[in-house]
Amino acid sequence: MSKFSNYNFKGQKALVRVDFNVPLDENYNITDDTRMRTAVPSIKKILNDGGMVILMSHFGRPKDGPSEKYSLKHLIKHLSELLGGTTVLFANDCIGEQAFLTASMMRPGEVLLLENLRFYKEEEKGDEGFAKKLSQLGDVYVNDAFGTAHRAHASTAVIAKFFPADKRMFGLLMEGEVSSAEKVLHNSEGP
Repeated sequence: MSKFSNYNFKGQKALVRVDFNVPLDENYNITDDTRMRTAVPSIKKILNDGGMVILMSHFGRPKDGPSEKYSLKHLIKHLSELLGGTTVLFANDCIGEQAFLTASMMRPGEVLLLENLRFYKEEEKGDEGFAKKLSQLGDVYVNDAFGTAHRAHASTAVIAKFFPADKRMFGLLMEGEVSSAEKVLHNSEGP
């Protein structure tokens, strides 16, 4: 597994698993953007390297497939603001023709937000076929979703196997959390 901070993303499409499961009010306004803000340093590093960012996340717990209430499109404007005005493209699906077409036409410096992964039951089931379809969108896989790292979902646990070891890595948030855990484990005194 590569180290994110040492990797050069120039010309690469980075498929980044983030945790954008943020609370919204009844008018779809974000009431706490902490999870989004924690993803910004990784996104900016990829863009500054000359890469392209394809973001995937779950949002809420939709029970019956696609739903306006659980659409990630409500986050586009705020994400663009967090990224200093960078245009954020949106695919109204996370797999399928529109997602693949939009991803294939991306240019360095662009950001694409895919629709809610949980609109597909295969996400939470850790479905290998679903993970493979997602993996085909990017050249490199970055897991920066600390809040979902414990889940064996298609976009967190299964997808990495479709990328060579040097093309899969933790993002800056995950690197920091792992480093902190290692310090605690290695610097703690026994009973």
